[in-house]
Amino acid sequence: MVQKISIKIAGRTYNLTANSPEQEELYRTAAETINRRMATFTQNHPGKTPADLMTFVALTETVIRLGLQKDMEQFRQQEAGLERDLARYLQDSGKK
Repeated sequence: MVQKISIKIAGRTYNLTANSPEQEELYRTAAETINRRMATFTQNHPGKTPADLMTFVALTETVIRLGLQKDMEQFRQQEAGLERDLARYLQDSGKK
């Protein structure tokens, strides 16, 4: 279900198209997150331009995302190791 929605980020309204209720929720949650971060940076860095503040937000969110990607890769490697260990254990236990 395609739905046109409006979200407000840093005082500006953006018209978007959401392809599902889940995507609409993601857009709205993302806008809320950005606005909260903008408010925090505005408070902590008075006098900075909106572009500077948005740069801080983008940098912060990207660092978080990259950290999560790194964590996921480590979890995938651990999972693969555990699967190998389990397969080896099951193979060895069948020989006895």
